Parts: sequence; structure tokens; C-alpha cells
Amino acid sequence: MKTPTRALALSVLIAMAATGCAAGQNQPSSSKPAESVTELAPNVVESGFNGKGGNINVLMSSDFQTLDPGNSNYVQTANVGQLYYRTLTMAKETAGQPPTVVPDLATDTGKVSDDGLSWTFTLKEGVKFEDGTPITSADIQYGLERTFAQDVFTQAPQELNAALDDGGYKGPYKDPSAVLKAVETPDDRTVVFHLKKPFAEFPALASRSNTAPVPKAKDTKLDYTNHPVSSGPYMVESYNRGKSLKLVRNPHWDPATDPNRTALPDTFSFSLSTSQATISQQLLADSDPNAITLDSNGALQTSDSAKLADANVKDRVASGLLGCNDVLSLNTEKIKDPDVRKAIALALDRQSILVQYGGRRFGELQQSPLNAKMVGYVDPGLDIDPAGKPKLEAAKKLLEGKDYPKTLTYGYANNRDAFKNTGTVVQQNLKALGIDVQLVPIPAPNYYSVLASDQLPDMGRSGWCGGADPSSVRTSADPLLGPNNDGTSYGFSNTSRYFDPEVSKAMYELRNTAGTSEELGKKWAEEFNKALKAYPIIPLIRSHTNSVVGSNVRNAQVGYFFGGIDLSIVGVEH
Repeated sequence: MKTPTRALALSVLIAMAATGCAAGQNQPSSSKPAESVTELAPNVVESGFNGKGGNINVLMSSDFQTLDPGNSNYVQTANVGQLYYRTLTMAKETAGQPPTVVPDLATDTGKVSDDGLSWTFTLKEGVKFEDGTPITSADIQYGLERTFAQDVFTQAPQELNAALDDGGYKGPYKDPSAVLKAVETPDDRTVVFHLKKPFAEFPALASRSNTAPVPKAKDTKLDYTNHPVSSGPYMVESYNRGKSLKLVRNPHWDPATDPNRTALPDTFSFSLSTSQATISQQLLADSDPNAITLDSNGALQTSDSAKLADANVKDRVASGLLGCNDVLSLNTEKIKDPDVRKAIALALDRQSILVQYGGRRFGELQQSPLNAKMVGYVDPGLDIDPAGKPKLEAAKKLLEGKDYPKTLTYGYANNRDAFKNTGTVVQQNLKALGIDVQLVPIPAPNYYSVLASDQLPDMGRSGWCGGADPSSVRTSADPLLGPNNDGTSYGFSNTSRYFDPEVSKAMYELRNTAGTSEELGKKWAEEFNKALKAYPIIPLIRSHTNSVVGSNVRNAQVGYFFGGIDLSIVGVEH
């Protein structure tokens, strides 16, 4: 997404993603931190395949939030988006490791000016849209300009935009005469970005979908999701919202310009309304040898976990550590008192929540959405138990004499039992505090749109996958709990709506602070930890996912950022 997908030796973002499911009996049982199981060696199914042709059937329990690269902060869209759009740079996945940022539409990962305030990219020769029209720097600029229209595209990624010296630009629609001065296009192949302050990880930001080219004449605003114009190896042949999507080869894609995508299958056929239980059973039984899924943790159900060791299944399991973390997000506009939020955190039986995700085979409990491998990481020192056991008496003591909500809503995406069952655990835990939790199902395709709307529940699970650069504290800390682009309110990916006059101001000022990655990483971590100790979010689980594929599927690897089968390299025997 970060990388950003939850990405560099430089690496990529993402933003909001899903985590593990399926069963497991090996939950932590002591008060000590559970031994890490997410360092298990990743498994790639039938690697080294290079045969072209055939069709991949992608089974999904719900539609994509959007296919529009300018309105997407979702890992599933980023994954399928690899097939029909390209960006200046690209986060290239390696199973079990943070992605590496490599050139995509650009000839390299950018050239920075001596003062660090400008980055210049040169487009490769011969890159074209699906109709044969050459892709120019103006198409990159317009694609980026659209993402500033947050009144139209409410889910547009903002990490790159926040770094630009944008002069208050609001997109191309309200005032078509307005100019985004932060981006220059001196010729058809050159794009120059002007930054507020130096940003060493900028090549990772350039891998975000903001830099996907969009031809201005083909922009249909919100309807663009129905047929985004392809710059990648595949293009949309048909799209029946909520039911099916079919991608076919783009005849004007030149593999000589694109060493990152193997584009092996002739077609990808997506089924967008198959229940997760059915997907799980079909994949385990190998009833469709050409099938895969992009659903969280391979759509596995809790009762199916033991089947992963079956002789006819084990060789078809792609697995690996993800950069994705799940948190319980608390609506700070409803639950205003930090002590009340902390009491909720202390009362949670996170050990039982891990069981709902499938146990330790599918992840481990976390004390922060950040991790010790990030440059400048500082342990937050949270009072929640590392092994996930509740501290009920401490929670009750915090609530003494407090006026707090006695009824709260827990919203959950309705496509996965683990999300609902987590709500049941929360419901049971908070009952001991005298809080009645009402479970509210939300259609999965609309889940994050609801979290960004006036219908935001009081509590809800959120996922975060790494950041534009998973080695950087900033590219996770800022989106998760930082302010908006002008520092006046909560930020776009800040689902808890956390905003503190002092901490948020400090984060805003850090965006305009120069320094080394180590210096700035520590400063970001310190401010983030101040926010985290106010418990706007409660750390839950970092995912280790398992995804079963059909017996004809080849090169199946779980993307660290995508959290599902990496579509850019997958193939099929036929």
C-alpha cells in the first residue's frame, strides 16, 4: 500500500485487507507471548511453470469494492488490478517477504533532485492502452488528478497525494481550470513530482494506483469502475456487478515493456457471489482443477483447517506470512473517553478471537499494527496481555465512576464467519462490563465504504497491509492514525476517526520534517504510540495465510501485500 499493500526493499501499500480464518486448536495457552508461527517457510505451488493459455476461475464470495484504480485502497483490487492497469513503479511480490519496488511503466524507480523535493520518471517507449493509443505523461497526470476529487472518489488512496506540494488542489471536476502544479509533464514521456518535503520512500508511493494512467476522454467518474481502460496485459470483456467478471488478453500490451507480469492464462473468469463455505469445499475437493480464490485465508472455514494436511490437498496449499494486521477499530466519535476504550481493550479475550481466525496456523497476536522489522520501531508498551488473556478486573476499575455507552454496535463484513464470530466474542466479553453489543452485518463489497460514512458502527474490524514501504514506520503509522491532508481532521484510512489536537498536529508536522529514515521512523513511532495508548484501535492478529488451489494451477504464491494468490504470475496447465 502501503507499498504499500500491508512494500521496498522499497516495497508497496495497501491498505485495508483481510486476515486468516479456518480452524485450529493450537491457540496460545500461557501468559507469555506466543511463539511465532508466522515465520513458517512460505510455500509456492508448482513454481517455475511458463506455459501460456487456458483459463483461471477465480471464486469469490463478493464483488470488488471497485475496479477503478483512482478509487481503490483495497488489496483485492490492487491484486486483480495488476492484470489491467500498470503504474509508474510496481511492488513485485516474493512469497513470505515484503515486495520490492521495481520499474513498471517507468524506465526506472525515479530520479530524485539534489534537494530531495522533486522526483522525475520517464515512461517506457511503446506502452499503449487497450485501443492502441499511446500512453503519455498526460494520462499519468490525469489519473492522479482524479484521486484528489475526494467528494467523488471517497476511497481514493491519499499517501502519494499527501506528499505532494498540491496547493490545495481538489481534482479536475469542480474547477476544470484549476491546475495541479505539483505534477509537471514537460513532454509525452516525462513526469515530474514536486514534494513538500523530501520523502525517501517516494518510489513506493509511485507504485500506488494513483499513477495508473487514465485517458481523460474515457473518464466516466464513478461509472469508470465498469470498464477501466486497460494499460496491462488483460482487459475487461464483461462485468456483471455482483455476479461475474471476465478478463481477456489486451492485444496492445507488449510483454517486452513488462518483465514483471508473465500473463500466462488466456483468460480470467471471476465468480463474485459464491459463499465462502462453498468455495472452501470446492477447492479442498478439487472439483474445479482450474480454480483459485482471492478471499481472505483462501475462504477456509474453521472446520476445514485439519484437511490442509490431507494427502490430496497438502501439495495444493499456497501459504506465507503477510504484512497484514487486523485491528478492532473503535469509533472515537462515539466512544470518546480513552479510559473507556482502554477498558474495552483490557476486557477482550484476544486468545479466543485468534481461535475464530483459525488458531496459530493462521496468525499470531500482535501488540501493535507496526512491527520490530520497521526502521525506527518503538515498542508501544500497551497494557493488553501479549498472550491475549483478558484483564477484566483492571477493565472494571477503569470504568468506575465513568459515564459510558451501555449499548454499542459491532459491524462486520458478512462474507466470513470469523468476522461475525469475533463479534460474538466481543459481545460476550463486554457483557461483563455492562455493555450490550449488537452485531450488525454489512455487505462485504460495501464494508469500508460504510466505515467511511455516517453509518459507521461503534466498533468494527479493520485490516491493514504493510504500507507503501513495509520497512517504514511512517507509511503505516500515518494512514492508520494520522490526520487528513491539511491536518484539520482524521485521515482517510483512519477508520477510528482518531484526532488529537496535540498528537495529530505532531504527526502532521512530521510530514514536513526532514531527516534519516531512522530518525523519522522513531519520531513517527513515538507519536503513533501516544495515539495507540489512547486505544482508538486494538491490535488483534497478524496473518499467516493458507490458500488451496486447483490441481491444474501453477506458480501459486500468496502475496505478502495482497494476502491472496498473486495474479501477476499464476498459470494453468491445460
